[in-house]
Amino acid sequence: MRLLIALISGALFGAGLLLSGMTDTQKVQGWLDVFGAWDPTLAFVMGGAILPMLVAWRVTKTRQPLTGGTFPAPARTELDRGLILGSVLFGAGWGLVGLCPGPAMAALSYGGTSSAVFLVAMAAGMRLAPGLRAQLDTAANAA
Repeated sequence: MRLLIALISGALFGAGLLLSGMTDTQKVQGWLDVFGAWDPTLAFVMGGAILPMLVAWRVTKTRQPLTGGTFPAPARTELDRGLILGSVLFGAGWGLVGLCPGPAMAALSYGGTSSAVFLVAMAAGMRLAPGLRAQLDTAANAA
């Protein structure tokens, strides 16, 4: 049951990304180009995702997941060096390439190589990140 729910959820998410234009790198870069040829249409996509999730997080306080267990605890709210650095790197990658992880996976359905190259590079970065973070933490503690 859990795998079926995950499959349906992932398929709906991917279809939503395709239909909304989030897999179109030019549309995403147009959204991010606020000082140039700005394309505000993705604001509706973001609003269409944020508002239902706001309701969902409020409802989860009184409910249990269908497949058992518990919902995850709310994320930490403090800003630290790791969050800021990660946000900058994520935003830079998103702006340069026009894709973030979810849309890149959905874009694989197009059959092109650019999203596959992006996903391989992203996976390499995810593999290298813990070691790099440990080195940065060591350097910060030594200073």
